[in-house]
Amino acid sequence: MDLFNYSRRQADEVNVGATPMGGDNPIRLQSMTNKPTTDTEACVEQAIRIIEAGGEYVRLTTQGMREAENLKNINIGLREKGYDTPLVADVHFNPNVADVAALYAEKVRINPGNYVDAARTFKSLEYSDEEYAAEVQKIRDRFVPFLNICKENHTAIRIGVNHGSLSDRIMSRYGDTPQGMVESCMEFLRICVSEHFTDVVISIKASNTTVMVKTVRLLVQQMEAEGMAFPLHLGVTEAGDGEDGRIKSALGIGALLADGLGDTIRVSLSEEPENEIPVARKIVDYVIRRENHPYIPGKAAPEFNYVDSARRKTVAVKNIGGNNLPIVISARLDSDDMAVNESFKPDYIYCGQKLPEVMRADIGYMVDATAWNGTENTYPAFTGQQLIELHYSPAPLKFLFTSYMGMNDEVIACLKRHPEVVIIAQSNHPNRLGELRGIAHQLMAEGLMNPLVFFQHYQETALEDFQIKAAVDMGALVLDGLCDGILLYDLCESEFTSAQSDETAFAILQAGRLRTSKTEYISCPGCGRTLYDLQATIARVKAATSHLKGLKIAVMGCIVNGPGEMADADYGYVGAGRGKISLYKKKECIEKNIPEEKAVEKLVELIKANGDYHEK
Repeated sequence: MDLFNYSRRQADEVNVGATPMGGDNPIRLQSMTNKPTTDTEACVEQAIRIIEAGGEYVRLTTQGMREAENLKNINIGLREKGYDTPLVADVHFNPNVADVAALYAEKVRINPGNYVDAARTFKSLEYSDEEYAAEVQKIRDRFVPFLNICKENHTAIRIGVNHGSLSDRIMSRYGDTPQGMVESCMEFLRICVSEHFTDVVISIKASNTTVMVKTVRLLVQQMEAEGMAFPLHLGVTEAGDGEDGRIKSALGIGALLADGLGDTIRVSLSEEPENEIPVARKIVDYVIRRENHPYIPGKAAPEFNYVDSARRKTVAVKNIGGNNLPIVISARLDSDDMAVNESFKPDYIYCGQKLPEVMRADIGYMVDATAWNGTENTYPAFTGQQLIELHYSPAPLKFLFTSYMGMNDEVIACLKRHPEVVIIAQSNHPNRLGELRGIAHQLMAEGLMNPLVFFQHYQETALEDFQIKAAVDMGALVLDGLCDGILLYDLCESEFTSAQSDETAFAILQAGRLRTSKTEYISCPGCGRTLYDLQATIARVKAATSHLKGLKIAVMGCIVNGPGEMADADYGYVGAGRGKISLYKKKECIEKNIPEEKAVEKLVELIKANGDYHEK
């Protein structure tokens, strides 16, 4: 893989009804209905809304035989209305349901964690090599008949691994690791290869973007080692709703798409399914603009590990770099605009040529070197043409704006003499990720440990477009471990404020698990298994808990991924039945079958009982 120049990974083509994926096909978009799959009319109507929004595949939950059989009626209803969009059955726990679904859907998703293995109980089991091999043979014995049904009916399959539903068998052998997720997938892929079944798509998902990206990268490496090139379905599970769900999805999916990985994507939002498609479209369109860009002559640093990256080693300059959390610099080139949201207070404000009349002691101020006068708590920003001035400046912290092409021998020599310089990296290249990565890798190769802040600038009038593009551009930089800070700036007169731009920077850092600035919600998008009003519930949970900075709270429609994904959350709210909720502390169920109308109140009581609650 070329870290610096964009090109799509060459995946095999897979036939999914009338809409193939992989090969030379475009990156496909999809969503999932959230109506009961037994309700033909509701599913057809919702599928049409997804399709008319631009969806190219429509997935439906298929939890039982009744739902599997009714896929036939849904498929007929959709075709009668003139739509040939493929339907995808989503099956968990029951391989017999998958057999039936393969008769009526163009693709069937199965979950390796619960296809043959028992549902996850979080028990630690012991297997000898012989016992482990016998369990894998059980999978083969049950999986091959399903593949034969799919062959006969020209049905594709998706092997969909979820971080939250790894089997106890895999967990006991590999632990809760990317390696375990990859092996869970590879067990099934090896059977497909041995049976010459090629219409296979793969997904490996997690609500944690770090886990999701690292695992997909590892999966691709493992497939290449075993001579496989199956197409990839990308998504961040339980991303949430609103701007946080969009930023988290754009960061995780964008990090992989930017490296050419991914043949279909699903943005999982806790909203109406058709809302997911425009977001997915924006992510894909923004990334593929990089095709055929001017070549970037970057060279990977020897110590960089693409599939298991660690944070780049830097020296601490005041509160930047070293073991410090990545900073946020706010660009306020109009010094009259100094309003700050106290919940997302920037660490530094870049003021350009003029310092504000009133300055706060708890924020640092960055000013162009020609305007710096040594005022306390202010720091000069230099360009590559001001290296002599930088050399003689007495400031304890200096900033240097540079581009990839600006990283010449003179700049490198200057940085070696001045560890107190924080680099502000910027790019106007069509593939800005490639150039910004190039700067980071050049620093590593030269043994330089200056902190690195990424300056991302845009010309957007809509806040959502700004957020999605910034998250896509920062995704790989954050998850590669290269980011000591972010400076986001919009060049045009926009409909959003500088404070909202700062909030976006903090949200990106939180989405990448680098810095927490607010409550994090891990919430699923809902499906036909959800037996309560998910969107209204999320709103109530947020109203009661959004001031609890640092807590991770999961809101799950059902138990398919619930307890597993919630192992990463502090508290969990999970659908247990129609109008019934179970509450969890991490992965331990504390109280079951609470009436929905009392469940949010009970959740707050549980948080209080564990000492994690404070009043607004």
